Amino acid sequence: MIDRVAISGYRSIRSLILQLGQLNVVTGANGSGKSNLYRGLRLIADAAHGRLAESIAIEGGFDSIRWAGPKKNNKDPVSLRLGFTADPYSYCIDLGLPIPADSAFDHDPEVKRECLWRGVGMDAKTLCADRKVTTLRCRGQSGKWLDVDLPLSRHGSMLSEYSDPFHAPELIVIRELICSWRFYDTFRVDVEAPARRPSLPTFTPVMTGDGRDLAAALQTIREIGDSDGLDEAIENAFPGCRLQIRRFDAQMGIYFEQPGMMRDLSARELSDGTLRFLLLIAALLTPRPPAMFVLNEPENSLHPDLIPALAKLIQLAAEKSQVIVVSHNAELIEQLEADEICEPIRLEKIDGETKLRGGNLLSQFGWKWPAR
Repeated sequence: MIDRVAISGYRSIRSLILQLGQLNVVTGANGSGKSNLYRGLRLIADAAHGRLAESIAIEGGFDSIRWAGPKKNNKDPVSLRLGFTADPYSYCIDLGLPIPADSAFDHDPEVKRECLWRGVGMDAKTLCADRKVTTLRCRGQSGKWLDVDLPLSRHGSMLSEYSDPFHAPELIVIRELICSWRFYDTFRVDVEAPARRPSLPTFTPVMTGDGRDLAAALQTIREIGDSDGLDEAIENAFPGCRLQIRRFDAQMGIYFEQPGMMRDLSARELSDGTLRFLLLIAALLTPRPPAMFVLNEPENSLHPDLIPALAKLIQLAAEKSQVIVVSHNAELIEQLEADEICEPIRLEKIDGETKLRGGNLLSQFGWKWPAR
């Protein structure tokens, strides 16, 4: 489980260090920085997947995502830093601008420092892998430092650039951990949404991000996953309704039986809210739960009557995975925060800077960014 997440120099976040629990609810007014926290976590995942440079470019480039407020010291270098602590390994990455070379790409970020260490506190004894720009060293099985003879890309993370089960098994472990994180920002439910079409009848323990295999994912849950949890989620959200998955030819489709209806409704006929809730069920009740779910405003397009069922669904997912929920919905927040395992995280913006409401110096204790 992630113990602490740290973000520095990302848009409205000058410096933010958050303690996490098993279930975390992030709240705050519009513009307080909730989405920036969500995107910062996604950038960590993109680094492990080898998509860091591409993701930054999609967001508008390095100039558009780094801290936009005043510097405490004009001599401080441009820096965007992301990291987290966990057991057994912790990780951080520091991005900055390259030395100007009269190039059109002088504003593309490069990795200045990247570290992986054992446990929560980083020091010389706990470091397992240490990267400075293009040079990387790892501790071998003997515990001695080994210089890696590999031309690292300036724009890519060592997590995606280097893999050696003998000299750097920790990099493989942390990469697999981060790559297991799943992010859900929104699901398409318009008339052309992939989730409204029949699925290929293929075993699907993890639904794709666009929901095109929704029927197969739900059937997989029914056969090898929490079938009772699936039926309970349907009953909580839609009392008296039954979900059926039917196979025909080389396809598999969703059919929804509702009280008073003379025939079952197919996925193409379901309301946007009903379809979105089925997508959330398939995502959160996966038979292969990830290390962490990150949900950004999962209540979008749901009727208020579905919020209690959504809260129960999220709490069920939190029994097997760490969960971070970013939400505006007062009822959802209240129900989740009533759970004893919930860690409330309330953000506010003061003079353009995202801060933890009620935060103090103790919340920063134990975290120190490595020097370049």
